[in-house]
Amino acid sequence: MAKVKPNALPWLVLSVVVIVLDQLTKYWVLTSLPEYTAIPVIDGFWNWYRTYNTGAAFSFLANAGGWQKWFFTILAIVICGTLGWWLAKTPRRDWRTALPFALVIGGALGNVIDRQIHGHVVDFIQWHWQEHYWPAFNLADAAIVGGAIGIALFGFFPAKKAK
Repeated sequence: MAKVKPNALPWLVLSVVVIVLDQLTKYWVLTSLPEYTAIPVIDGFWNWYRTYNTGAAFSFLANAGGWQKWFFTILAIVICGTLGWWLAKTPRRDWRTALPFALVIGGALGNVIDRQIHGHVVDFIQWHWQEHYWPAFNLADAAIVGGAIGIALFGFFPAKKAK
């Protein structure tokens, strides 16, 4: 019988943590923050700002008429399935691969939950400098971006192999 090598699927626990934290913070936002009203956290830099995004990053396709809900849902599920399949083929000790994959999976599914329940994604973190505002985002978005940066960085700068 072939020896089974431990894979990186246990890293999906991190994905579940991201989803739970994302949904808890969005619940807090929906029950506590007024819509479209900036509430300063760090004056002149960071606000809580409840808003909604029917599109993707930077409101891409936000005004597309509704089909984008299903497009982004299917796209996220395909990406999560692919990353999950790669996790199954990744050695458990390879955190440089597993960590970013798990972050992207958790973030993507957190936003899928929003799209399916609300028809849009709830955003609430607003960063700005004076009058220059970054688009509002949420914890799921932060996990996706952090995971994507990890995939890119660790892809360009792979770990040195032990001799």
